[in-house]
Amino acid sequence: MTPRHQSTEPRIGVRFYAMDAYRVLGANDRAAAHATEVLRTGRGPDGEDLAPMRMAEARITLAAVAARAGELEEAVQRGQDALHADRKCLPSLLLVADELRQEISERYPADQMTRNFSEQLHELRHAPGS
Repeated sequence: MTPRHQSTEPRIGVRFYAMDAYRVLGANDRAAAHATEVLRTGRGPDGEDLAPMRMAEARITLAAVAARAGELEEAVQRGQDALHADRKCLPSLLLVADELRQEISERYPADQMTRNFSEQLHELRHAPGS
């Protein structure tokens, strides 16, 4: 029996890994298309995230794309949504979220939203049990 959080659809895994690769390469349109598909197919009938970490990384991918397009508010909101996932593999989440932090820090170094997101990551990284 496949656990609820693991997909039985192999193409979802392919989309997920492609999404990561395209995000890292800066291929924003492709990264966003794959992230959108991961989010679309990653919800159960009740609206619950079936693969919370994949969904969180898809949200961070869309946040990075938004940051690159000049949409800081959207980027930070999507990043915060990802950090509030129900279940977390904290090391993996922090790694991808730090990519977003770098993206927004380079583009918007003096903005308060950038500082707030960076502080939120710092607190999560240093929280008890992390």
